[in-house]
Amino acid sequence: MRPLLEGLRRIGRYPSALVGLAIILALVGTAVFTVVTIPYGQALELWRGGETWRMHPVNARPAWVDRIAGNNLPQTIIVSSDDAPITEEPFVGGKRLRIPLEFDFDYGGFPSELNLFLTSSHAEREPFVRLTWETPDGRQLNLGGRRPAREERVSISQDWELERRLGRVPHVGLFAAPGDDGPPEVLDGRYRLVLDAITFEEDARIGADLVVYGRVHGLAGTDHQRRDLMVALLWGIPVALAFGLIAAVGTTVTTLVIAAAGVWYGGWVDALIQRLTEVNIILPMLPILVMVGTLYSTSIWVMLGVVIALGIFSAGIKMYRAMLLPIRESPYIEAARAYGAGNARIILRYMIPRILPVLIPTFVTLIPTFVFLEASLALLGLGDPVLPTWGKVMNDAQTQSALYHGFYYWVLSPAALLMLTGLGFAMLGFALDRIFNPRLRTM
Repeated sequence: MRPLLEGLRRIGRYPSALVGLAIILALVGTAVFTVVTIPYGQALELWRGGETWRMHPVNARPAWVDRIAGNNLPQTIIVSSDDAPITEEPFVGGKRLRIPLEFDFDYGGFPSELNLFLTSSHAEREPFVRLTWETPDGRQLNLGGRRPAREERVSISQDWELERRLGRVPHVGLFAAPGDDGPPEVLDGRYRLVLDAITFEEDARIGADLVVYGRVHGLAGTDHQRRDLMVALLWGIPVALAFGLIAAVGTTVTTLVIAAAGVWYGGWVDALIQRLTEVNIILPMLPILVMVGTLYSTSIWVMLGVVIALGIFSAGIKMYRAMLLPIRESPYIEAARAYGAGNARIILRYMIPRILPVLIPTFVTLIPTFVFLEASLALLGLGDPVLPTWGKVMNDAQTQSALYHGFYYWVLSPAALLMLTGLGFAMLGFALDRIFNPRLRTM
């Protein structure tokens, strides 16, 4: 306990170390919160997209960006028949239903899309539904009729006949104030979509959900598959930290043990380790990872294994060897051999601990290196297609030309988290380097 307190006291002398430590603790806390609130299986299911996100708009900006800009862009409005005052008029063999779906619209822009989701519980004969759109100024527009299946999506925004009648896309024309002069303006007020339905079975039921899609959504916005990017941004934290930590531990520990074994045994063992290291140094890691991802698998765990395998015989072995050679000739090593200490005990108990303090700063700054490596692979299209990661988000943004279409949030959010992660570990690592390296304390 006393060495830990002494270490924290020495770290406290450097404000940069405290800031870096605070960033790392915030990332770790968020990672734990994410894993608890969004379990792994649920995160994978959400990232697959599909009907899970059908109520979300496409390519919606974060809501807080709109608040700062003061544009008052619309947010998504969902009106369900479960909350509507439904009137029923039974007749022999069926009934008539009137379902009014009402909502207030007072935003400074038009919605991005308009969909109606119908559900019907019937045995044989499908019901008939007629749709009528009512505007705040009393106008009524017939949207036609249909016989819905058990589950049907009515895309009002893609009704070409309605677009021809309105003279513009439906989700603009239905909310536009009357008048043909100049660009369309939003008509504020209470809108209503009335469903006049006839069922031909007494027990038949009809449900409806009207979704008026907004142009902003949540804290992180959405992508081209309607997925909430907050899921990927949050789950990218534990994935990035786990990848960086495991890779850093795996490469550092194995490299250190191999270097110490080579120094201790010497002879052909040391020579073999040095030759393998020299061969491995000239091998380009990124092209090898690209080959593995292209020809074998893009699984993040396969990539992690290749990274660790290529990092074992890295240039660090030569640095560790230079640090361990003087230690091998130290008097206390001779004393350990004299009282019968074995080779493994001398390597693990007496040699390696002597250089651990100097390696701690290097280990800390090595973690973001592997975090950036994983993001780089994902950005190149070699990321794990299953896991939601920061690199995969940026790859999707690149594929969909997000910057060209003005969706800057799609790129800036994961990039900012990557830079924040690198900044936190770098600030802490540089401070630790000054603490453990006396020559840097006065700089």
